[in-house]
Amino acid sequence: MLRLFVALELPAMLRAQLAALQTGIPGARWVPPENYHLTLRFIGEIENWQAEEVDLALANIRTRGFDLTLRGIGLFEKAGRIQAMYVAVERSDALTHLRSKIETALQRCGLAPDRKRFAPHVTIARTDRAAPEKLAGFVQAHNLFRAPPVPVGAFTLYSSRLGKEASVYEAEVAYELA
Repeated sequence: MLRLFVALELPAMLRAQLAALQTGIPGARWVPPENYHLTLRFIGEIENWQAEEVDLALANIRTRGFDLTLRGIGLFEKAGRIQAMYVAVERSDALTHLRSKIETALQRCGLAPDRKRFAPHVTIARTDRAAPEKLAGFVQAHNLFRAPPVPVGAFTLYSSRLGKEASVYEAEVAYELA
């Protein structure tokens, strides 16, 4: 069994900008910069033969590259508890189009539709042990964060292994955009 997801890899310059935000919140578990990515579709655990079909389906996607802009900081809550802090992704028609093509391709090879609403973001911290007032103050202090646009020329199929401190992500296949 493989645990897979499709994502956009972030360039080193952008990962360094996000890593510079990692300070001032006791109890936050900061995501290692090498794990920063923008998930386009979480697949989950599938059999090896299914992974081959996923690879073929993704390899047939044809669409243009585009620019990606990160702007603003936010928090994800679940059951009244703040679970994670993220940097928001500016919506674009090109990003939505790519996400739609990936979803269609994965459904055609037999995967169930993704039931989660697509909310493009880059998770920078797990915050379930951090004080809510510290998190609110951090978001307020950094809500004007904006990174320069970066070109997106590919999307990637990743495998994921759960680790003790953080998950370990490995790029399996990169798919070039036109």
